[in-house]
Amino acid sequence: ATEACRRAANGRAFLDRVARETGLGISIISGREEAELALESCTPFLASRDRRTRALLFDIGGGSTEIAWVGIDGTTPRLISFVSAPVGVVTLAEQYGASIHTPLGYEAMVAQVRDHLRDFEAIHCIGREIARDNVRLLGTSGTVTTLAGLALGLERYSRVAVDGLVLGADRAEAALDLLRSLDLAGLRAHPCVGRDRADYVMPGCAIFDAIRRTWPADAVTVADRGLRDGMLLRMIRDAGIPHHGPPRPLSTRSRRPGSGQTPGALQT
Repeated sequence: ATEACRRAANGRAFLDRVARETGLGISIISGREEAELALESCTPFLASRDRRTRALLFDIGGGSTEIAWVGIDGTTPRLISFVSAPVGVVTLAEQYGASIHTPLGYEAMVAQVRDHLRDFEAIHCIGREIARDNVRLLGTSGTVTTLAGLALGLERYSRVAVDGLVLGADRAEAALDLLRSLDLAGLRAHPCVGRDRADYVMPGCAIFDAIRRTWPADAVTVADRGLRDGMLLRMIRDAGIPHHGPPRPLSTRSRRPGSGQTPGALQT
């Protein structure tokens, strides 16, 4: 359990009830562990292959957005620092309502998210490192995979095509422009968005835009993986089982674009 249960006044009572009625013992993980699991899942993309020694990893969630400042000057990426910003696609959608589909509402969301990033930037001077071309930007969430699908012009979402894609700033901007030009009906009809994500894609875009404006890297590596993959890799490692290469999806069946869920897969 992540941000919803961390913030809810009855979060602990809710999980106690889940345990009584289902027998499932669910832990509330910290923001740091959430960032560490995202980093674990994306480590294959951060193996040091060039002179860059830093990475900025972001994971846009429903109730929070995790930002991880990562050192990649060794064989294993290390978490230098992180911030768990209390803004996600669901919290912003609930806060702004129908205005998420207006230019004024969109810019208000971007400004709110940037407010949460300023202190992190002031402490770590990430913008200065980006200006030196010393930072890889890496994004994992339904938002960035949706933008990647749009940039590739996919008629149907493909994890193979998206996972690991390096999305240039111009292509990312074009995908954002396309989404901002659509109303709610247009978003629902678009094959890379659909009805399930239409209410949340614009808040996600606003969070991505805030990150991009705060830290204007020339490209972002798109990762179709996250906490679930990180947990699996951690269990594999802790069990002493050799593992090579990035994790595969849990199911080969079709997946809703950017949904973060694979139909038929085990859900927690």
